[in-house]
Amino acid sequence: MYNSIIYSLIALFFVPVIANAQYTFFNPKGSFAIEASLENTDELRMPIYRNAMSSLTVSGDFVLGGTTAQKGLSPLLFSSSLSQRKLTAVKQLDDVVKGQLSIGTGFTGAKSGNVFYVGTMPQPGTGVGGHIIELQVNLKGQIIVKDLGEPVAGEGVFAMTFNPDKNEFYGIVHPSGKFFTFNLKTGKTQVYDQTVPSEKDLDTYHSFALEPEDYLGRSLVLDQQGRIYGSRSINKLFCFDPATQSFSVLKDELPFVWGREAMGRIDSWVKMPGDVIYGSNAADGQLFRLDPVKQTIVNLGKPIMMPRIMAMTPGKNGMLYGVAGAAPGYAHLFSYHPQKGFRDLGNPEFKMISPGLEQGINWRAFQIASMATAQSGNYIIMGENEALSQLMVFPAEDLP
Repeated sequence: MYNSIIYSLIALFFVPVIANAQYTFFNPKGSFAIEASLENTDELRMPIYRNAMSSLTVSGDFVLGGTTAQKGLSPLLFSSSLSQRKLTAVKQLDDVVKGQLSIGTGFTGAKSGNVFYVGTMPQPGTGVGGHIIELQVNLKGQIIVKDLGEPVAGEGVFAMTFNPDKNEFYGIVHPSGKFFTFNLKTGKTQVYDQTVPSEKDLDTYHSFALEPEDYLGRSLVLDQQGRIYGSRSINKLFCFDPATQSFSVLKDELPFVWGREAMGRIDSWVKMPGDVIYGSNAADGQLFRLDPVKQTIVNLGKPIMMPRIMAMTPGKNGMLYGVAGAAPGYAHLFSYHPQKGFRDLGNPEFKMISPGLEQGINWRAFQIASMATAQSGNYIIMGENEALSQLMVFPAEDLP
């Protein structure tokens, strides 16, 4: 009885604060939305249910994106001009690689700065595997795609990164959780079992009704020594050293809320200037800093009282931008500064003006899955994770 009263008082105290945060909108001067999915015009658009923007990067003036489709539909590749504020190209992945569902690993780049790589997830139940694809955007915004093949037969590419100095890819495959390396020059693939959950781990996951897409790490990151970091069972960070082809497990676990360790996994990484690396735990939406020299982590806390930090990207002067929260809640844009801490910026609501919408509308983003920083550093770009998704763009703050 006493506990019930206490919990009721806590709920009464916090609900107004949460409700107010849900209805705080972020619309800074110079922000805008680029229409990509509303079929209200003869202009180039992406069709509904195929345009959830799960991967983003920037090549000069062009935003390059990859989408996730609903089951049975093909995902898309697209480009959009920041200066013209419009979609410039849309390409069906099915024209290049058959049987795929999602382009969700995020883009990783070659040394040239205009060649990018991304991994794909296949349609479920087909026996088809995910592929690595290479992309370029030409001066007109058109997309050139090359299929580099299926790194692990019958398995999807769930997380991936690339080391341009070694011409080597590193990834986690779905559903097994195996780790792979793929050399771009030799075409040689190696597969490792050290990241696969044990039978005991799987029993724990099943007790929480978790599927592989709920517990496999969503992202990988390289440090300046070329070592790769990701998450593995249960609530652990691993490090793979290509020089010795060996794995180690960091002593520090992912930060977690008590009793929720089994749901801990990497949601996203971001590498800042100077080898500063931030990561996020999907289960509880906690941000942490990884020290790759000491191989320790520091828990920086939660930007909002919801799980997930699905995407992060660098801002100016050491500032980090990220998106916290996900369905069934609303995504909140936040910033983090090493000296100033967190700011919950609320839900982005940017003006969208395009043919058929000359009067402009305030487009509000409730679900966001991807982020990127313009190569100039002046703009932050966000991709929605909806049936009808748009690009959301705002100027990076120049705070000291």
